[in-house]
Amino acid sequence: MIPQYASALLISDLHLTPSMPLTAQRFFDFCEKDAPKVDSVFILGDLFEYWVGDDAALHSPFQQEVKRALATLSTKVKTYYLHGNRDFLVGDQFLSKTGMTLMSDPSKVTIAGSEYVLCHGDSLCTADIGYQVFRGWVRKSWIQKLFLRLPLHWRRSIASQLRSNSGAQYQRSIKSSIKGAQAKTDVTLEACAAVLAAQHANLLIHGHTHLPAHHQEHLKNQEWQRWVLSDWDLDHPESGRPRASALLIDQNGVRYADLIKS
Repeated sequence: MIPQYASALLISDLHLTPSMPLTAQRFFDFCEKDAPKVDSVFILGDLFEYWVGDDAALHSPFQQEVKRALATLSTKVKTYYLHGNRDFLVGDQFLSKTGMTLMSDPSKVTIAGSEYVLCHGDSLCTADIGYQVFRGWVRKSWIQKLFLRLPLHWRRSIASQLRSNSGAQYQRSIKSSIKGAQAKTDVTLEACAAVLAAQHANLLIHGHTHLPAHHQEHLKNQEWQRWVLSDWDLDHPESGRPRASALLIDQNGVRYADLIKS
């Protein structure tokens, strides 16, 4: 059964970590002040900078604080969670304690009378063949079970190395070709068309690319609209304008809500 709601706020790519206190505080304020104003909240992945297992959260005061904020939010408004590429190991234990409902990627929902397909977005970046191969392996349940059996400090070290490698690879690609790097890490029309055709829909919402915008797109005889969610970063002004927004959907339509000014 497709979930149906009169209004919703959608967010993704907050990459919460203790080293980004301003971004974290805005999330806590979002849970307390902004989110309860709608009927539903959808978190489309990468809420955390990384997640190496629910057991690790038990040893992290910061992740426990996030858990409490989500648990309180879930008592006020229906809250959904969808795995991202950084937090796909968020498991049943953490979800049950927060009261959130896990969604598959992709999922279809009805908001304010229209059907939307929701996904994190990394599966749509099919031009990056190397990443798609990597994604296919780490999403295998037996690989995840093996990883979660490793000592916690090993898991954290592996996650840190993977993040470092990913950042270095992206910087190298930018130096060689900015346009090429953006094309490789962005979604493809073919992938968007395929997921929408499979879901029998023409409205798509995702995160992951950190390129918030509303697109009117088409491929052959297929037309659709696509909204990209913003990442959040209030702690690194040197990297550009502070970023924090949500996508608001209600009877008045679809629009971006600036969470910096609010």
